[in-house]
Amino acid sequence: MWQGQYEHAIDAKGRTSVPARLREALAAESDAGPLRAPCEGFVLTAGLDPCLVAYPLSEWRAFEEKLSKLPRFDPHVVKLRRIYVSAAVEVSVDSQGRVLVPPSLRAHARLEKEVVWAGMGRYAELWAKERWVEATTTTEDERRALAGKLAELGL
Repeated sequence: MWQGQYEHAIDAKGRTSVPARLREALAAESDAGPLRAPCEGFVLTAGLDPCLVAYPLSEWRAFEEKLSKLPRFDPHVVKLRRIYVSAAVEVSVDSQGRVLVPPSLRAHARLEKEVVWAGMGRYAELWAKERWVEATTTTEDERRALAGKLAELGL
């Protein structure tokens, strides 16, 4: 499971550290033991929000399998493939625990200096820090509405 929030920098070349806890979870997921360079890595893609989404390879394959069973001419499925699948790249963690984020993905998420890795369970999101703060800031009314929705879902 990928969980927690981790603040890191991203350098001018587009490299950012993958939090140690996420690397450990990735290693457990791949059953490969501790990560060494080069490692199996993970898939990084453009999110529907202005962020990136990181999937362990097994989770990405499961997602693609589900997607392949959806109606291929449904406009929503086509749009999802264009945004999500076409942007996906497999990345590797280097010997210093960093990953190189491709320029097109950096532009999508507007990653410049400070980033936040946010574990979401089976995947993680990578945000520009200021956008993460905006996305997670809520009012009391929003929190009450969310609590009501969670109760409806049985959570």
